[in-house]
Amino acid sequence: PPRSFAPPSDLNDKILMAEDRYQPKETPISWEGFSMEEARAHADAEQLKAMSRRPVEVLAELQRGNARFWMNSAKRPEASAFNRRALISKQFPSVAILGCSDSRVPIEIVFDQGLGDVFVIRVAGNALSTATQASLQYAVHHLKVKVVVVLGHELCGAVKAAQLPVEALEKEAQELEQALKSIKAGLNQSRFNNLRDSRALDREAVTTNVKQQVERLTRDSGIMGKVKTQELLVIGAFYEVGSGIVDFFHEVSGDAAESTPALRKMPSRGVSSVFVPSASK
Repeated sequence: PPRSFAPPSDLNDKILMAEDRYQPKETPISWEGFSMEEARAHADAEQLKAMSRRPVEVLAELQRGNARFWMNSAKRPEASAFNRRALISKQFPSVAILGCSDSRVPIEIVFDQGLGDVFVIRVAGNALSTATQASLQYAVHHLKVKVVVVLGHELCGAVKAAQLPVEALEKEAQELEQALKSIKAGLNQSRFNNLRDSRALDREAVTTNVKQQVERLTRDSGIMGKVKTQELLVIGAFYEVGSGIVDFFHEVSGDAAESTPALRKMPSRGVSSVFVPSASK
């Protein structure tokens, strides 16, 4: 006979009532598309949708995704079998992110993105090299991404190590030594001499490194050609491990108000600063 919903008289009834209450409800399985032809058609439609968005719109979605993450309301987008099949034929990410290898900074999770949404390059210290710059060039010129982000993070071990004396770096393996010296060269450590708070020093060093990588990208004529024609936006970012919040800064983007290709003098919404290469020369 069915159990009564009257107040339970013993512990067993309480347990049974709890099981009934929290038992997941079965939902009918629906199939959306099935054949490879349908999957390819779906991929084509999604690609057209992605290509129609402007760089500032792509950046805004990235900001919203991070807000969902740190507010504990992430969608955790999981692709269905049909969507995964659609991705067999092509990829069309709107964003390329050069981030750090640190295990605490899983980029798709931090921005609440799914399969095929972000082209990710991860390397210690989120630093440019032949391989990482070539990867970004591929994303810009072949995948037609709309936004390139250089993402640093709180308590970055590579940036911290790069601040050690040169003698200490020379004790490392050759490749690691070269990587750390490359980061160190752009830090201009004398600027940190008056910083007494360790967390303030950490943030300043990491953001300085991010800015250095962004500025190096502005010396890439192919990338800057896309920026000036408003096809691409390049920006730096800082991820706070403790809070989950990403701050955006050092934006390099085209200005629609100019009659000839030029760079914007004002940052996009939610961005704290811009970088204009011509003004720094």
